[in-house]
Amino acid sequence: MAEAGATVQGKRIAIVGRLASMNRRELAHLLRQHGAVVLEKAGPEAELIVLGEWASPSGEASGDATGLGLPPELQEAADQGRVELVRESQLWQRLGLVDPQQEVHRLYTLAMLAELLRTPLAEVRRWYRRGWLRPARLVHKLPYFDFQEVTVARRLAELHSAGASQQTIQRQMAELSRAMPEVPRPLSQLPVRIEGKRILVWRDDRLMEPTGQFRFDFESPAAQTEQAGSPAGPLSEVQPPSGALLLGGKIRWGVDAPPYYSPEELVQIAQELEEAGQLRESAEMLRAALAAGGPSAELCFQLAEVLYQLGDVSAARERYYMAVELDEDFVEARCNLGCLLAETGEAELALAALQGALAYHPHYADAHYQLARLLDELGRSEEAQQHWRSFLALAPESPWVEQARNRLGEPHG
Repeated sequence: MAEAGATVQGKRIAIVGRLASMNRRELAHLLRQHGAVVLEKAGPEAELIVLGEWASPSGEASGDATGLGLPPELQEAADQGRVELVRESQLWQRLGLVDPQQEVHRLYTLAMLAELLRTPLAEVRRWYRRGWLRPARLVHKLPYFDFQEVTVARRLAELHSAGASQQTIQRQMAELSRAMPEVPRPLSQLPVRIEGKRILVWRDDRLMEPTGQFRFDFESPAAQTEQAGSPAGPLSEVQPPSGALLLGGKIRWGVDAPPYYSPEELVQIAQELEEAGQLRESAEMLRAALAAGGPSAELCFQLAEVLYQLGDVSAARERYYMAVELDEDFVEARCNLGCLLAETGEAELALAALQGALAYHPHYADAHYQLARLLDELGRSEEAQQHWRSFLALAPESPWVEQARNRLGEPHG
């Protein structure tokens, strides 16, 4: 195996096995953009062969061609070093899409993921809080996600856009875990296909339901009706939070609810209420959690986010301030406070909040982006350009790159 970081430019490359992150045509296009020559099939002229993460049962590229579909002459060439085998994930490092040292360059924040996927930031944040997205690195409480995790986020976004609730997604992943207990993170570790609100998994070259049942005729009219999500279908049922009553389409709390909740349970209930669209009730549960468990920067931040969604900007601002007072290292709270202050016309306070975020985390691309926008609005274009350049250097794969280049008058890459 070659070390990550070597170039692919000019190399004749073939792709073998099922890819985890994108389809074969997309990968071929990406390789050509980096100057590679992509072959239709693996043959003796290949210099490098990319093995899909699901090319072998272990997901590892090795010197053994069993199950990989390599002809004997290619396996012999690999053994002799005349052709190079690399895993799909190693290719991302080679193309510079994933930094092997996990620096913040070329990593994605929650805000970048939300923009990239055209999904509300609040929804992406819920995925993170549920543990469905795992950061490559945490810097001052700020999670950064690598290219591989973007694949997981794309699958979640597909389910979300199809109308699958978080309870539906959670139930399917729990079913997958029961069917395949050796796989702790199904969306990350399994070759997955999303069909409407359903998660299907490739196993033994067949599609499998989360329950473990194989899907034989999923193109049939009956199956398509099932995928469309009939109200009577089991996956379209909305489960209320534990201890709650679902009355008249809203979650209510009453005599059937337990008499006491721990602070952790109150937070869980608040998150479930938020997912159900009951923001006011969610805010009350977060306040109850703060009252029960004492001041917490993270809970103040969560409450500020819910209050902002409710349109209670003044209350949200105070909670962001409190989060920063409780933890001065909380750079995302500083950045969000700056954005809110800019939105309400308090430009000088907004500048101070954003500059404070960068004082604690100089490589925070989102803060550079927001500060550059604000400085441009204030007519301080020379200062803004410094932050646009910093943003481009820190986040060259960001969905906001075109905007930054436009502001700098640079050609698009």
